[in-house]
Amino acid sequence: MNKEELFAKMKGKVIVSCQAVPGEPLYVEEKSIMYLMARAAKRAGTPMIRTSSIRDVVAIKEETGLPVIGLVKIQYEGFESYITPTMKEVDDLVAAGSDIIALDCTDQKRGDGKTISEFITEVRAKYPEAILMADISTYEEGVRAWKLGMDIVGTTMNGYTSYTEKTDGPNYELVKELSAALDIPVIGEGRIHSPEQAVKMLDAGAFAVVVGGAITRPLEIAQRFISAVEAR
Repeated sequence: MNKEELFAKMKGKVIVSCQAVPGEPLYVEEKSIMYLMARAAKRAGTPMIRTSSIRDVVAIKEETGLPVIGLVKIQYEGFESYITPTMKEVDDLVAAGSDIIALDCTDQKRGDGKTISEFITEVRAKYPEAILMADISTYEEGVRAWKLGMDIVGTTMNGYTSYTEKTDGPNYELVKELSAALDIPVIGEGRIHSPEQAVKMLDAGAFAVVVGGAITRPLEIAQRFISAVEAR
């Protein structure tokens, strides 16, 4: 599926994020089980899955046949960024057949001494045909990623960097500003807890939305209910 076909498939839709990393309740060391979450998401009608780790990219593509936005979450010494932070993870995602590759394009510290601009340039030079998604936290980061040749910008990291404010809900204004300024898809992602918020993200100009925790993280979902009842 080429870029135009992928974009047409995701436009105006909910992309479900199915992820579990070590330490989370749905992470099983012996075998990926995220393909089951992806199975449910496909039945619900999502056109695409976002997932972390090579094994989940492979398992979800085999189970669903849907396109996958792949990333690898890994923490290296000296790095603040943890989403596909080096070329090794990019290489692995390409080999695994990720349809779109997501990487951290924020101003967070990189332990290899490279700027994020240098890293993006290297990735684009090595994989000129790859479809790349920039996970950003600010307007300026989104504009830079676009200028450096990224194909998609997502607000994934807004509220998760030390220099951005974390709110309880989505950052509609950031989506609105980026959508008005860029001529590539802007994906609304981050703290979308309800269907109404997803609709509002699209109304703000998002090309599509990614929803994860509200659908595929049972611990987070249960905590939200329990906290609300206990605060009653």
